[in-house]
Amino acid sequence: MTDEQNWQAPGAGQPQPPQYGQPPQYGQQPQYGPYPGYGQPGPQPGWTPPPKPGLIPLRPLTLGPLLAAPFQALRRNPRITVGAALLLQGIPAIVASILIAGAVALLAGRIANGDVADQPTLQAGAVGGIIVLGVLSLLITTVFSALLQGVIVGEVARETLGEKLTFRSLWHLVRGRIGALIGWTFLLGLAWFVALALVVTVVVVLAMLGGTAGVIGAVAAGIVGGFGLAALAIWINTKLAMVPSAIVLERLSLTAAVARSWRLTDNYFWRTFGIIALVWLIVYAVTQTISIPFGLIGGFLGGVLAPTSASSADPLSQVLVTQLSVNVLASIVTSIVGAIGSVIQNAAVALLYLDLRMRKEGLDLELVRFVEARETGQELPDPYLPPAERAQPPAAAPGWPAG
Repeated sequence: MTDEQNWQAPGAGQPQPPQYGQPPQYGQQPQYGPYPGYGQPGPQPGWTPPPKPGLIPLRPLTLGPLLAAPFQALRRNPRITVGAALLLQGIPAIVASILIAGAVALLAGRIANGDVADQPTLQAGAVGGIIVLGVLSLLITTVFSALLQGVIVGEVARETLGEKLTFRSLWHLVRGRIGALIGWTFLLGLAWFVALALVVTVVVVLAMLGGTAGVIGAVAAGIVGGFGLAALAIWINTKLAMVPSAIVLERLSLTAAVARSWRLTDNYFWRTFGIIALVWLIVYAVTQTISIPFGLIGGFLGGVLAPTSASSADPLSQVLVTQLSVNVLASIVTSIVGAIGSVIQNAAVALLYLDLRMRKEGLDLELVRFVEARETGQELPDPYLPPAERAQPPAAAPGWPAG
C-alpha cells in the first residue's frame, strides 16, 4: 500500500455533519439553529392546581363544588352554622308556633263555651287575634331570617379563606349591616305582598260583577295573574339574590346593593336560577323526608293522648289538646330541619355571589393575593371590599374582625 493510500486527512474516519440540503444520517439529531440544543425537547412546566385554603378552591366554581360546599360548611364549623340556625331561626319559629297553637286553642275554647248571642263577637275576635298573631310571627321570623342570612354570608366568606370565626367575631362583622338586611327583607316581602294583593283585588272585583262574563273574567285574571306573578317572582328574586351578600361583604347601602346584584347576574341569569332551584329542591326533599315521619308519629300520638275524645263531655277541648301536642312536636322537628336547610340555601347563594365575582371581576386573584400575604405576615384590607375602598391604606379600610 502506497503512502498516498495510507495517508488520511485530519478527522477522517469520523462522522461528518450532513451537507446543506442533505438529510441527516440515521441516529443523528438535526441542528435547526445556531444555539446548542435548539429544537430539542426540554422540561415543560407542570400544571399547578388553584389553592384551596378553605371551603372552595380559589377559582371560578363548577356545579360540583357549588352543590357540595354548602353541606361542607355545616361540617367545617357546626358550632356557628347549626348553632346560628337554631338560635336565629329554629328557636324563634318554635316559640311562635307554640304561642299561635296555644292562642288558637284558647280562642276556640272561648267560642265553644260562650253564649249563642255572643258567638259573632267571639268569632270576630278570634279571627282578629289569629291575624295579629300571624303577623307578629311573620315579623319575628323575617327579622331573625335576615340576621341568619348575614351570619351565614360572613361565615362562608371566612371559610373560603380558611379561617374560622367565633360567633362573637361574626356578630362584629354583621352588626353594622343589620339595619340594611332587615330593611331589605321587609321591603322585598312588602313588594310581593302588594303585587299579590293587586292580583287578588282584580279577581274579586271581576267576580263581584256577576254573570258569566264576570266569572270568566275572574278565572282568566286569576290564571294570567298567577302565572305572570310566578314568572315575575322567578326573574326578580334571581336578579336580586345577591343583595344580602353585597350588603354584608361589600358594606354597600341598600340601593347600591340592589344595583350591584342586578349587574352581577347579567349574562348568568339561568345558571344562577338553576343552581338556586336545584339546591332548594334538594333541601325540600330532605326536609320532607325527615318531617313526614314525625307528622305521622304526631298523628298517632294524638290517639294515645285523647283516645276518648268522641265520647267525652267536652270533645272540643280534647281535640284541641291533642292538636296542640301534635303541632308542638311537628313544629319543633320542622323548625330544626328548616333552620338547617336555610343555612344550606343561604350558603349556596353566598357561594354563587363569590363565583360571579370571580368570573366577572377576578376576585379569585385578590383572594389568592390575600392568602399569600397572610402567610407572610402582611396586613391587607378586606379582599371582598370594592376596589376603591380596597385601595385605601389598611388602617383606613375596614378589615376582618379577629377570629
